[in-house]
Amino acid sequence: MTTTDAGMAVPDWPNTYGYNLFLYPWQSWLAAPWDLFVEHGHRMLAATVGLITIGMLTVFMKLERRNWVRGMGFAAVALVVFQGALGGMRVLLDERTLAMLHGMTGPLFFGLTVGLAVITSRTWLLGAVDSASASASGGDECRLSQRHPIERGAGQIRMLATVTAVLAYLQIVLGAVLRHVPVDSQPGAFLLAVRFHLFLAGVLTLHIALLVGLVLLRAPHARPLPRFATMLAGLVLLQLVLGVATWMEKYSVPDWASGWISHPAMVIRAGSWLQTNIITAHVATGSAIFGTTIALMLYSHRLLSGSAAVRQRGKPQLGVAL
Repeated sequence: MTTTDAGMAVPDWPNTYGYNLFLYPWQSWLAAPWDLFVEHGHRMLAATVGLITIGMLTVFMKLERRNWVRGMGFAAVALVVFQGALGGMRVLLDERTLAMLHGMTGPLFFGLTVGLAVITSRTWLLGAVDSASASASGGDECRLSQRHPIERGAGQIRMLATVTAVLAYLQIVLGAVLRHVPVDSQPGAFLLAVRFHLFLAGVLTLHIALLVGLVLLRAPHARPLPRFATMLAGLVLLQLVLGVATWMEKYSVPDWASGWISHPAMVIRAGSWLQTNIITAHVATGSAIFGTTIALMLYSHRLLSGSAAVRQRGKPQLGVAL
């Protein structure tokens, strides 16, 4: 929305040019200018996500036995409603600060839904460290877990995964600030935000490298942790490339690199198709990194338990009435 400057294409809310959101003529929508097409499509997708979230809560109320999971379901509904209200107020008041908060709340809701997917998964409910290895050793999961080297690094992985998830969200917050800096702000304010964003990117990359290394070295059989760690490593590499491309497409090549990157034919075109898609991919990948760190954090706390907790894994209590 921000990348395509389509956030104010529809002046009213919750209606679209006087029509009910779901009754706006689809012919007019599909044939509309690009900014109107994007804005109305964004509202339709947001409403669909809200309905799905309400449906999820309904399922939780019927089948979920864990009250704290039900509470998270209520929190998800409240957060998606709040996100919609922020979007509507941003339109009605034409306020960039609300757009900034809107950009921060969306990934937070996404992280919450990732967490719900994790804690309702079969892997979480069973709490198995490595079901395949346990079967191969005669099903003695307790004995396998106690002698597995993950016990030595379990605490480090859990703590590092938690800190990394927090840093990933803070980086999203800084990105939202950069994307919604007021046009009348001082140049120094934007430069300060850029430096914080770049600094935190380096810190986050270092944390993710350490986390991935620990998981692959200390817990190679604690599925699904290695899979998420590998996915996280790939996402970070992609994000670094997209970050450089975003800067070059939006702000041109830095002075120190102009001698070996820049080309006389290279022209920065604000709002170009290439710029829009690169920036959108950069933002989406940031949310994917945050969601992956959430999953890795929760699974590490669940699966890499201490010896006392491991001894209790023989009789898991399922949280959903199947």
